[in-house]
Amino acid sequence: MNLTVLKLKLGMLFTTLSILLLGFAVAFAVVAYLYGVSFAPLVISGILGFVAFFSIIQWLLGPYMINAMYKAVEVSPEDPRYGWLVGLVNEVAMYNKLSTPKVYIADVPFPNAFAYGSPLTGNRVAITLPLLKMLNKDEIMAVLGHELGHLRHKDVQLLMAVGLIPTLMFWLGYTFIFSGMFGGEGNGRNNAGTLWLVGIAMLAISYVFQFFVLFLNRMREAYADVNSALTVPGGAENLQRALAKITLSTDPRIIEKYKQRNSSKSLTNMLFFSPVDVPEDVSEASVDELIEHWKKEKVHWYDDFFSDHPASPKRIQLLEKLKDEKAIAK
Repeated sequence: MNLTVLKLKLGMLFTTLSILLLGFAVAFAVVAYLYGVSFAPLVISGILGFVAFFSIIQWLLGPYMINAMYKAVEVSPEDPRYGWLVGLVNEVAMYNKLSTPKVYIADVPFPNAFAYGSPLTGNRVAITLPLLKMLNKDEIMAVLGHELGHLRHKDVQLLMAVGLIPTLMFWLGYTFIFSGMFGGEGNGRNNAGTLWLVGIAMLAISYVFQFFVLFLNRMREAYADVNSALTVPGGAENLQRALAKITLSTDPRIIEKYKQRNSSKSLTNMLFFSPVDVPEDVSEASVDELIEHWKKEKVHWYDDFFSDHPASPKRIQLLEKLKDEKAIAK
């Protein structure tokens, strides 16, 4: 394991434990202050069980809703037009030591790829038609290496569990405010005014924890990039090219903007997403030029602060570092 991957893994572990421990500590301290130490576990476990129940239901049924929203249709190996895609997914799954997920094609007008699934549906991976037309097979395999990395690392389950913390904070705050509406109890700590103030504070804290979860999400996305680079032959370079092609299809003038030192650094933070109909042909020379701009760009910590994906230059630079370390190892 190289140093870059080790630092990323330790960072994810530290962030995950920090969110969980700090979240439960804050929740316990607040409830214990208002209602007593003996009552705190009952309140926290009750609300946590409530929000966990609905999160699990959403997780179990989510694939059906995703298929409906994306008009996703399953592809079989015998499909005369897209059967080759099942072969690519099977090859990438083999590199990742995973069973082959079901393969879907989504008939929507923007390039995207995503892995999803639940115990009810099994694992699935979907690719939209514009992405299939835009990328070559090597680039599609790199994209699949990223997406299957999410399945391999259990990212959906992890982020769902960690995401319960801000949800717990939110419902505690809502509960305190609702209790304050009915007057609380006299002049004690849980009187109406105190409950209102603490409730509002808990709502604010829940939003702060959402930013912690976003930070963890960005690290998991970076880890999925690492997975593609380390498991798929040529994954790092082809993933770089895939991101550049999608960005160029979204804004063909982005290179000109870089030259004018007036680019929008948060143009396309999500790896495979564009909200508009996009052209399928992108100049390879433009791809090379954009990647070179990203390699040299200085990225500030706040550039992707509100995003669940790292800024594109960060991703390119991480992949470039992995390429260099792999070359040195040889």
